[in-house]
Amino acid sequence: MRVGLVLGEVWNGLRRNLSVVISVILVTFVSLTFVGAAILMQLQVQQMKTFWYDRAQVAVYLCTEYDQSATCSGEDVTEEQIAAVDDALNSDVLAPYIDDYFFVDHEQAYEEFTQQFEGNPIVDITRPEQLNQTYWLKLEDPSESAIIQETFAGIPGVQSVSDQRSLLDRIFLFLGVASYTAITIAGLMLVAAMLLISTTIRLSAFSRRREIGIMRLVGASNRFIQTPFVLEGVIAALVGAVLAGAASVGIVKFFVQDFLVAEVPFTSYITVEQSLVVPPILVLVGVVLSGIAAKIAITRYLRV
Repeated sequence: MRVGLVLGEVWNGLRRNLSVVISVILVTFVSLTFVGAAILMQLQVQQMKTFWYDRAQVAVYLCTEYDQSATCSGEDVTEEQIAAVDDALNSDVLAPYIDDYFFVDHEQAYEEFTQQFEGNPIVDITRPEQLNQTYWLKLEDPSESAIIQETFAGIPGVQSVSDQRSLLDRIFLFLGVASYTAITIAGLMLVAAMLLISTTIRLSAFSRRREIGIMRLVGASNRFIQTPFVLEGVIAALVGAVLAGAASVGIVKFFVQDFLVAEVPFTSYITVEQSLVVPPILVLVGVVLSGIAAKIAITRYLRV
């Protein structure tokens, strides 16, 4: 196969249908950018899970005089009950599961509350004794929080046991739904890109129907005739995929690292180095799908 002749045909096809080729590039760019965003979101979710699950704590909330649960009955936790909880945490049964713990009394809880809600009118109507005294536990294995919950369930003086992992799971579920939504939109956009590539190939083949007829008369193989058209679709999609890959890395660099890391530094974020895995995936997806779409389009056209 004469490579120079094939490349010349590819160039002519791209030049003749420049406006449509630009449309293919833009649609591919937008659709693959959604794919890249979905991949980045999944990477970020995994990064945050690793960061927060290691720091997730279990809170053992003690009774206040305002609690009406079965273990409280409207009475503040007594010193004896606090001592019983403390003994249980240091017992041979629970000690192996607990990495560290600390106790927050009414005054400390109120101090944290006023700092968190500074400027909020609720601070003016809240008193220290209304806030739960709490044991905060850091576990050796956060997934074993059920042991703590079972131990203190129904214990006098304990209002409830809360595992922060359950709250984190809800946040991660929301982020997961958002990433799957991005994937769905990306899938629809990829279908649109494939249809546009197919249309572009048909237009290119129709504009060169005389040349195709001559090549058939001189005995050119279908492979030789099809190759320039397939390459046209692949090249257009490749440009869009490269732009989408660059946009994905740019999102991490300028939005995540330069903005979120500085403005919202309470968690861990993916790095530019981690995002470099995205462009090769986008290029592969773009090239494969465009090649398939172009191949199907030109094959059907030549059969007509």
